[in-house]
Amino acid sequence: MPKSNQLISRLLLLYILLGWLLIGLVIYKLVIDEVETSKYQARFLSDISKQLSFKLQTGPSSSIRYPEHGPYDQRLGYTLLADEIERLQKSGFKISAQASISPMMARLVDDYGLFSIYHEKNQAGLKIVDRSDQVIFNASYPAHGYASFQAIPPLVLNTLLFIENRELLNSKNKQVNPAVEWDRFGFATVQMMAKKLGADINVPGGSTLATQLEKYRHSPDGYTKSISEKFRQMATASIRAYLLGANTLTMRQQIALAYLNSMPLAATASKGEIHGLGDGLVAWFGADFNEINKLLSSPDINTSKRISPKQAQAYRQVLSILLSQRRPSYLLGRGREALQKLTDSHLRILASQGVIPESLRDAALKVDTRQLLKAEPASKFQVRQKTQNVLRSRLATTLGVPSIYDLDRLDLTVKTTIDYDAQQAVTAALRSLSEQSNATAAGLLGVRMLNQTNDLSPIVYSLMLFERGTKGNLLRVQTDNYDQPLDINEGIRLDLGSTAKLRTMVHYLELVADLYQQYHGRSAQVLNRVEVHPRDYLSAWVIEQLRATPRIKLEDLLNQALDRRYSASPGENFYTGGGVHHFNNFTRDEDYKIMSVREALRDSVNLVFIRLMRDLTYHHLYKPEGIARWLEIPDDPRRLEYLQRFADKEGTVYMRRFYDRYQGKSPKEIMELITQRVFAKPSRLTMLYTSVNPEHNVTALTRYLKTRIPASVLATEDIDKLYYKYSPENFNLQDQGYIIKIHPLELWLVGYLTKHPKATKDEVIAASAEQRQEVYRWLFKSNRQNAQQRRIMTLLEDEAFKQIHAAWERVGYPFGALTASYATSIGASGDRPAALAELVGILRNDGVKLPIVRFENLHYAKDTPYETVLDKAVETGQQVLPPEVARVARGAMIGVVEGGTASRLRGVYTNTDGSPLSVGGKTGTGDHRKEIWGPGGRLIESKFISRAAVFTFFLGERFFGVITAYVAGSNAGNYHFTSSLPVQIVKFLQPTLTPLLNRTASQASSLRTATTSEDIVSVHQPQ
Repeated sequence: MPKSNQLISRLLLLYILLGWLLIGLVIYKLVIDEVETSKYQARFLSDISKQLSFKLQTGPSSSIRYPEHGPYDQRLGYTLLADEIERLQKSGFKISAQASISPMMARLVDDYGLFSIYHEKNQAGLKIVDRSDQVIFNASYPAHGYASFQAIPPLVLNTLLFIENRELLNSKNKQVNPAVEWDRFGFATVQMMAKKLGADINVPGGSTLATQLEKYRHSPDGYTKSISEKFRQMATASIRAYLLGANTLTMRQQIALAYLNSMPLAATASKGEIHGLGDGLVAWFGADFNEINKLLSSPDINTSKRISPKQAQAYRQVLSILLSQRRPSYLLGRGREALQKLTDSHLRILASQGVIPESLRDAALKVDTRQLLKAEPASKFQVRQKTQNVLRSRLATTLGVPSIYDLDRLDLTVKTTIDYDAQQAVTAALRSLSEQSNATAAGLLGVRMLNQTNDLSPIVYSLMLFERGTKGNLLRVQTDNYDQPLDINEGIRLDLGSTAKLRTMVHYLELVADLYQQYHGRSAQVLNRVEVHPRDYLSAWVIEQLRATPRIKLEDLLNQALDRRYSASPGENFYTGGGVHHFNNFTRDEDYKIMSVREALRDSVNLVFIRLMRDLTYHHLYKPEGIARWLEIPDDPRRLEYLQRFADKEGTVYMRRFYDRYQGKSPKEIMELITQRVFAKPSRLTMLYTSVNPEHNVTALTRYLKTRIPASVLATEDIDKLYYKYSPENFNLQDQGYIIKIHPLELWLVGYLTKHPKATKDEVIAASAEQRQEVYRWLFKSNRQNAQQRRIMTLLEDEAFKQIHAAWERVGYPFGALTASYATSIGASGDRPAALAELVGILRNDGVKLPIVRFENLHYAKDTPYETVLDKAVETGQQVLPPEVARVARGAMIGVVEGGTASRLRGVYTNTDGSPLSVGGKTGTGDHRKEIWGPGGRLIESKFISRAAVFTFFLGERFFGVITAYVAGSNAGNYHFTSSLPVQIVKFLQPTLTPLLNRTASQASSLRTATTSEDIVSVHQPQ
């Protein structure tokens, strides 16, 4: 090749190499420039961030994305939103407004798997407001934090940056991406690769504060579990950094602020999870966050050589909390010594690097924070928190949130129906009644109320007041003076006495209405052909009225039903509840009267309602399709079936009682215990021993008898003959019990437990099925007709009361069963005050059952892409009683106030024009006692458990409620108040309640809904 060509080739190669070198230098320069300035990232990522927006629009959103994980999103309730919204919709709420996110925001979440990018809250929590937006409860977590970047003391900020992210606030390059520090990230990557190859080294963290925020807020469990998760954190943090545009300085400041306010620390027993520097200082050092910031913001702390002990302690505490974030559970727990050493070393490093002055280092090294390092004790219950606690408990149940702790951390504002002004006024009034002078002024001392010797402090007064609105029965007041968390309105079963007469009367009217619908319009001939059982007095009476007045209206018939008359005499015993019972009236003046049901409700006369309940029970049993019609057929196969059921039921009751007597004892102890219950006679003890131990021989029996029968008596007996005579093979179980004079099932149980000492109660019940039938074999004989009748009637009565219970339950009775006894009509089955108020609400609303509404509006995640507003929907209610029944029952309740047991309330409440409000109600008083009875009906012991008096009422067209006076404990017997006491308190509360009652209907029942704007809620503008 000519030399000229070679020269050209070499020059060409040189130019190419120089060109590639130049390109490489340019690329290198661009990369270095990009690493230092993030110029191109800023342009690209800020363009993306401009497309990220969301707006709150009316109705449900078609473009909303809920997060699936992340401690921050879980704590604030964002991950639960879909389930909670569905639950609320099933409870009668509707979505009135919801956030819609922009297409780019949806794309980043759906296609790239990034976290939602918006300005996140550093503090959030549950807020509850009343009907007028007055704050009732406000939780903010973390509770202590910096309101702005400018509020952070420079000393605290510089310490944080030195420890975690030194380049974060570098102002040289204003467009820099704070999510990645390439030198730090590269070094961490190299170290990780080296460790993968087997190097024994600790890999340093490569995360910036921006990436750490994404990790502990949004990654599953707050950890980086994979390389892809790390890149997701970095990508999200990078775009989030440019939310305010290409200049990231403000966002970088916000990152430092967010980290200080939200860094995850350990948990304490009293507060749970702790987040942020402020809450950490309070939780572990009991420090005053404001005082610490004041000490560390002092301008002379960086210049003065004299550092005060308080400043030194404050700085050391701050540094300890910042360092503990590396291993918070250990360093703030059993690793206190390690934290002390770590803090000492960092004090020296910080001083050597010029972050803190040497004087601060020396002063802080002298401080020992180990003794101060302890979690805050759990707070005690406070009475003033009771309204908040009751509302939060109800809200947690409504939302399906497992605990109050979780509830308080939700990003949620709830509007309750409570009228907080009225609530506070009533609470203060009720609490004042614990003072003798106030109780006297309120008129609470007197006959059937309180007396001068009563200790007033144990008496609990409780009030619930509802208002009927378009969306349900709105709870306006729920309060008491009880200094414990328990809510007696809804939390326990109480004996509320004669209020059960109201339920009994309503069911009576309901049955009359059913019969009217069944027979109304039938001709006299058809009515004459109806086979009415002699005991079905109710059907007979309705048919007779229809014969006499064929065109009678239902409401007129119901009023006539209330005018039916019964004897109030206590001179009759009643077979009910499996035994013979005797009942008395409250006063003897009533014993000789014959009075109508209406009068008996007005004056609360027991015997009238006992006889009325008997009529209702007989109606269920003997109506044409009644369950007892077959009882008079001697050979009906159901007779044997019912007798077997009775034997099983009663035998089970005895078996459970006997098991409780012998449970947990050894075979030797069991034998000793039952021996003590048997008269020491050779024949009886022989029968006992051989029944329990049939495998033992005569020698064993002899040893047993010698230890229990005097030798002189035993000398006259032939033990061999006793052994064979009283062998269990010669007698059935019932005869064995008869010989020993002990219940045969107790005898069988002792034998079973001797062989199976660890048997459970359920195992014993299952094993004794045959024996329970055997011991009642006498009952199955044909000559036991009367005994059979009574026992079958006991079971039939149970079934009749199941039908009565179904009717009571339909109108709000809160428990799963009634006591199958006529005594249920006077309170034997118990009740709850709140359930009585619900019944009155049904009667006040013409038989329509409306839901109880405590919360009318829920506003989730305000100013986030998850924002959702739900409002209580308008309710039509459920017709559970005929309107005529409700109206007639209300008329009877008005009679109680106008001339009965609540007459002291007559004319007390008025409208704004002075005209009287329509007021009705029902009173009740109940003693709950534990009684032990002996043979022959002899009362051995009577112990007071509690005493309660209640008045359930309506005030005018819209308001209804219940008030209760309650005292618990053995001292309850010292109180003799009746329902006159709660009635008098309602009278005393008239000035307190009148402002609430006299609000106009439109003011009272209107429920505010959230207003929304069609304008986009920008996520780019700084606050």
